[in-house]
Amino acid sequence: MKHSQIDVGRAELHVVELGTGRPVLFCHGFPDVWIGWRRQMEAIADAGYRAIAIDMRGYGRSTGPDDPGAYTMFHVVGDLVGLLNALDLPNVTLVGHDFGAAACWHAGLIRPDRFNALFAISVPFFPPGGPSIYEGMEAAGKADGFYMFRQRAPEAPAQWTDAKTCYPAMLYWTSATPAPDDRWDPFDDQRPMYRPAPVSCPPWADPQDMAYAVAEFERTGFKRPLHYYYSLQPFSEMNMGFKGVTINQPSFFLVGEADGVNKMRPVDEAAMYRSIPGLRGVRVLPDVGHWVHREAPDATNQILLNFLNGLDI
Repeated sequence: MKHSQIDVGRAELHVVELGTGRPVLFCHGFPDVWIGWRRQMEAIADAGYRAIAIDMRGYGRSTGPDDPGAYTMFHVVGDLVGLLNALDLPNVTLVGHDFGAAACWHAGLIRPDRFNALFAISVPFFPPGGPSIYEGMEAAGKADGFYMFRQRAPEAPAQWTDAKTCYPAMLYWTSATPAPDDRWDPFDDQRPMYRPAPVSCPPWADPQDMAYAVAEFERTGFKRPLHYYYSLQPFSEMNMGFKGVTINQPSFFLVGEADGVNKMRPVDEAAMYRSIPGLRGVRVLPDVGHWVHREAPDATNQILLNFLNGLDI
């Protein structure tokens, strides 16, 4: 793994690379750092690709502003374009999970010239131009229990203070490992993802990778990563000009059947194909939760490599 710090204009990104060949850029979600992609990086590097993973702005060894409004997808896509410019790459294939999946979709929407193919995990594309997720939940009468309102509340950073407890707990409760009635539920405030777990490390997690991430969050905290939730509302108000724009690049969506995100936005393949004409497939993995690429790395790697190898770019 080659590590570097790269100035992308408004932030300095921690960049990790492995392998040579056609570039593939990995974007993580909340709350994670680059190392969550380690097994995918190793697999595609072995297959002849150049794997590039980053700590997203505000995470790990990347910098990020204190302004909670500076974490919209416009800011994130700007970071990604700045990284491509710094690395002298005309374009890349993007792979993203969670907020990284949102970055993947919107980078493809906003800059199709720089992001030639998209592979998103867990979070589907939310077409711009409609109400924000907060406005939608309020209109449906679900604001009181919906977790995202708590994630952007002033007291949220204090709830995430103890990284040694809440990071492993988050991995555990959002996965398919717990019994269904115990798993994280985005609409049940009695089952938050940061509550103490009965195990110190989920059975599918790599202890060393997890220890690395815990150490990073102990050093930097969760305040800036939580800004991504705050920025969802202003971004929804900013992106109205993209209403009706479709994603035409080759794309793929992968999700775990037990992912709590499905309760927020059930998988609707027909709707996805309407807004993503370039979609080449949707795959739902059974007995897998939110952390698809970590709970089922071998299956994820094979699906990802099949997608990459099938691209004519």
